[in-house]
Amino acid sequence: MFDTPAPAIGEHDLMRASAFRRYLADEARAGAEPTASRLSTLSPSLLLDLMRFEHEGQGSGLLEVLAASIRHARRLLVHLQARDRVLPLTLFPVERLVHSPVPLPELLALPLDELQVLHVEPALLRPPGDRVGALVGEAAQYHPLPALCWEVALRGVRAELLPEIAGQAAYRIAPGADLHLPAPGGSLGDAAARLRREPTRADDIARWPGFDDDRARRLLNGLYLQAALIVSRAHPAATNDGWRSTDALPG
Repeated sequence: MFDTPAPAIGEHDLMRASAFRRYLADEARAGAEPTASRLSTLSPSLLLDLMRFEHEGQGSGLLEVLAASIRHARRLLVHLQARDRVLPLTLFPVERLVHSPVPLPELLALPLDELQVLHVEPALLRPPGDRVGALVGEAAQYHPLPALCWEVALRGVRAELLPEIAGQAAYRIAPGADLHLPAPGGSLGDAAARLRREPTRADDIARWPGFDDDRARRLLNGLYLQAALIVSRAHPAATNDGWRSTDALPG
């Protein structure tokens, strides 16, 4: 799918996906429900958030897990299948960090639309500077979470708006939002500049230069994961029939 060679993640001493899947199957045979085994012991509200996608028959992808982690401000350990290996990512939404045994450039060079979420559970690792030093990983393995969020939003499997921002709405970038676009300038930079000035519907964004429906939705998902998006369901740009109520801010 990609022209550039992908990294050999097996060189990072990662568990084989087949062995991890056997472990999950053993857990299920021991009496746990398959979904409970996969999503593990999460808080009820976070579990319900992820289960919405199970009920839609599509499962929770990495973008959905990132959104749930950020929305609930919960640290999570996510086991991803990347080719024939299992890649553990620990998400720190408050600190805006992600821990990965694979360097960030190699992680982002993977075909992100092929990553599969195998298991989600509360994080064991702690962020840098935590008082429980024994649970803090190597400093070089902590990376900026916003960079991962952008790339997963733009290149991951999900091409639909996240439920929290879907529906009839106008979107704009919150004043003072500190954006770190994956590629400065270009169509993304131009779109960000316009969204700072004026609320706009998704279908209007899709007609901007360099955009279509898919790219517009991915941009909005990425902005939402940056905590940079204001979603207004009452603005005239969204309703075309005047003001009705106050703006709705993302969770």
